[in-house]
Amino acid sequence: QVQLVESGGGSVQPGGSLRLACEQRRQRTYPYYSIAWFRQAPGKERQGIAAITSSGQTAVADSVKGRFTISQDNAKKTLYLEMNSLKPEDTAPYYCAFRASVAEVNLDDSVYNSWGQGTQVIVSS
Repeated sequence: QVQLVESGGGSVQPGGSLRLACEQRRQRTYPYYSIAWFRQAPGKERQGIAAITSSGQTAVADSVKGRFTISQDNAKKTLYLEMNSLKPEDTAPYYCAFRASVAEVNLDDSVYNSWGQGTQVIVSS
């Protein structure tokens, strides 16, 4: 069982930056795993933003490439999403998701087992 707790959301102006964090509260150590960021704006399908594996392999969606960076601190069991040059269309709740025992960069939400409650990002002038 993996509990995920997101933080770092907020309200910023276009062009601004935010850093999201996802703390993984888990007792078990997984040698292989995948963890990712998703977002779902109202009335839209959930969108995979970025993923990273236990070995550090990453993938980033084309819509945010060059603006968003995914990283992790294994010692702190914390996932990060650095978001720069934010646009109004980036507005959404952002969720992290965990997939145990498989190290594969994948932005398909159906493969992830555990989800956090989300943190809201609002980009508006």
